[in-house]
Amino acid sequence: MSEIVIILIEASIKALVIVLIMQLMAAVNVYMERKVSAFIQGRIGPNRVGPWGTFQPFADVFKLFMKEDVVPKSADKFFHSLAPIISMGIAFSIWAVIPFSSYIEIDGRKFYMGMAPNLNIGVLYILAMTSVGVYGITLAGWSSNSKYSLLGGLRSSAQMISYELAMGLSLIAIIMMTGSFTLNDIVSHQQAWGGWRWNIFVQPIAFLIFLTASFAETNRAPFDLPEAEPELVGGFNTEYSGMKFGMFFLAEYANLTTAAVLISLIFLGGWSIPFDATNLGIMEGSIWLALIHFAVFAIKVLFIIFFFIWIRWSIPRFRYDQLMNLGWKFLLPLSLLNAVITAFYVMFLQ
Repeated sequence: MSEIVIILIEASIKALVIVLIMQLMAAVNVYMERKVSAFIQGRIGPNRVGPWGTFQPFADVFKLFMKEDVVPKSADKFFHSLAPIISMGIAFSIWAVIPFSSYIEIDGRKFYMGMAPNLNIGVLYILAMTSVGVYGITLAGWSSNSKYSLLGGLRSSAQMISYELAMGLSLIAIIMMTGSFTLNDIVSHQQAWGGWRWNIFVQPIAFLIFLTASFAETNRAPFDLPEAEPELVGGFNTEYSGMKFGMFFLAEYANLTTAAVLISLIFLGGWSIPFDATNLGIMEGSIWLALIHFAVFAIKVLFIIFFFIWIRWSIPRFRYDQLMNLGWKFLLPLSLLNAVITAFYVMFLQ
């Protein structure tokens, strides 16, 4: 079998697995959202469909499939249909450079757990794709020809552009210390000192900035101004129904998972564990070590998703002027200062 055929088969299998994982994670996120919010508010949550309500997200998807697709008469039908495709496509595309675990070595060939985890511009690719993602929401608001949708789209574009700057500058400090834009290299750089080399300890300011910007980029409370129900009915997706609304829903939870994955990879050591697993007799490059690393990585991601949900039901929504002031007057100068201090450390003290 030729090398090109092996590469194509490997890429196809990885793409299929990633799509299935993202769809499963969307269902897991919806279930966690409902159960955690019910626990915080002293309720039971979904408990009718399946054991402990575990099939409720799948019932919701089936309901969206059965609902009528209503398009406003005065809407721009082409862009109205294109907007959810852009949002979901961008949310899926980001996962092309995300690694899930360490490599597996079979017959002297290394198989990496991801489509292109060693891409040398991985971080730049992620920032570029998240920047394009704003077009889906903006087009949804504009094409609906509704004042509520338009305001939601404008709020979303302003919010995402404002916090992308602070997010990118917070990553500059990590890249300077790592010396690479590759996510695999960033994870490898944190595998020392028994876990104390994780970037959450080395770069706590960058972590707090990135975490706050992640809330804003995913439109999660307390940064959910683009879809604030008391003010904008439903925001940019007010005029959507059926599976078009479901695509926005899927993209939102895919972005939530992506944010949790990036925080885990960049600041929590990814799949790294505080001790050397090879001391237990598990060889590097083996399937067992890859499974252990994947399990550790998944636990970190689920904990961060729980934290996102916990914050949503604990902190009230910001006013719009507070949102802009936090992004431009606090996070942006702080991220610049952190980048300058890190550059000074790398050049003269490291």
